[in-house]
Amino acid sequence: MIDIVGLDYRYGSQILFQEASLRVEDGWKVGLIGPNGSGKTTLFRLITAQEHAEVGDIALPNGAQLGYFDQQVGEMGGCDAVEQAIRCAGRVAELRGVLTDLEHQMAELGDADALDRSMARYAARQNEFQSLGGYDLEPRAREILGGLGFTPERMAGDTAELSGGWKMRVALAGILLQQPDILLLDEPTNHLDLESIVWLEEFIRTYRGTVIMTCHDHEFMNRVVDRIVEIDEGRLRSFPGDYDFYLAQRALEDEQRQAAFVRQQGHIEREMKWINSFRAKARSASQARSRLSRLEKLEKLDPPRSRRQRLVFRIPPTPRSGNDIFVGESLGKAYGENVVFLDLDFHLRRQERWAVLGINGAGKTTLLKMVLGELEADDGSLKRGASLRTGYFAQHSAELLNPRATTYETMTAEFPGESVGSLRKCLACFGFDEIDMDKPTSYLSGGEKARLVLARMLYNPPNFLILDEPTNHLDVESKQALVDALKSYDGTMLFVSHDRHFLDAVATHVLEIDGGTADAFYGGYHAYVERTGHAGPGAPA
Repeated sequence: MIDIVGLDYRYGSQILFQEASLRVEDGWKVGLIGPNGSGKTTLFRLITAQEHAEVGDIALPNGAQLGYFDQQVGEMGGCDAVEQAIRCAGRVAELRGVLTDLEHQMAELGDADALDRSMARYAARQNEFQSLGGYDLEPRAREILGGLGFTPERMAGDTAELSGGWKMRVALAGILLQQPDILLLDEPTNHLDLESIVWLEEFIRTYRGTVIMTCHDHEFMNRVVDRIVEIDEGRLRSFPGDYDFYLAQRALEDEQRQAAFVRQQGHIEREMKWINSFRAKARSASQARSRLSRLEKLEKLDPPRSRRQRLVFRIPPTPRSGNDIFVGESLGKAYGENVVFLDLDFHLRRQERWAVLGINGAGKTTLLKMVLGELEADDGSLKRGASLRTGYFAQHSAELLNPRATTYETMTAEFPGESVGSLRKCLACFGFDEIDMDKPTSYLSGGEKARLVLARMLYNPPNFLILDEPTNHLDVESKQALVDALKSYDGTMLFVSHDRHFLDAVATHVLEIDGGTADAFYGGYHAYVERTGHAGPGAPA
């Protein structure tokens, strides 16, 4: 059990927690939510004693082991992914090293008494090592890495050669390998594909310990958590149930608060009208003063707090394209001996919205670049449509922003002839306030950078959007705003996404790439799941 009592914490002049209290029972799966900057990561750091509260206590069970995944990846290299994951596994990895050192010492000791003492230390450490599952470390590391998308070949390679996203998966594997009593996960689905997310869902859902996590993936939260804890103006509020139940409860609370406030304001207005009408009349003056006194003693309800204003992305109408956007027949593509496509057919028509699904390395991004015209096929024939104006959101689009340019300068550089008011209005629709306009893009968060790229792309929208993981780094509100905007978009879409809520809301068709060929599914993502019985290639439903 985690017991947080009367917590106060400031970051500079900002009050993050004030008299915050929370009890988390053993085995709970908790989703921690709150606006950006509300203190979610700070709470994790307080629980792990990396930060200390000014007032209040955080009590953990005696001897409880904590595991914390915070997306901070240290230096990796000089070993393969399996060994690196084991090194990240905390106490059990530490004991593994201690036992190895003692084995070397005992092999060199000649004195019987010294050998006995070393053997006694070895036996004590060995018992703890065994209780933590130390002798199963390597097979469990391989199983976890496999669930997170590693092939045997990728596991065997030097971790120094991995990209940042793959290193993040190794670090996550190391935390999961620890099997701690309390597992703290800060955005664990970032950098994971759909198949890995589905595997992680099952891992957490069946995990015997306590889990507290932040996550921007709406569907992931619904499938995993049994409690939502909201950071609400410095307090911690607990709601039983999943994320959808929490939203319904908060909406009901907001309605009730608004209704109570309106009723009280109506009562006050009626009373003051009566008092003002009769206070000057001798026969009623005493009664008027009495009613005024009661009114002054009335505990006034505060106006309902305005929740974060919902973002509204408005996409203007687009110029009409031809009916055929892309026609590919018997497409083949290979990189050396690695065959990506073999005899792939794909026909994309105007106003269709295709989601491309496939396991890592299946060729999803390759297909997007082929449709875009950045890659040509090795075999087969392809034809791109007429009157196309294409917008491409790549996974690393945000990294291409000029770090010295401000948010507003990024827009004016792309649209130099547009009015100041028009560009600022567009940025406001994408969640940027006046302060943000003058921020260099290097100071923006990952989600803010993604929103800026989308704002620049959709200000004068293309009639064909190609999106590669557009929801990465977007919070729940921004994702929903993007979904709402794309529902009314009148162009054509081809996209890759691991977010099932986004897939279900946006896709009209699904193209599943597997083994170099493609199967088309009509009727959207929900129909695809019903027909195949799984959430994605290689993933259970």
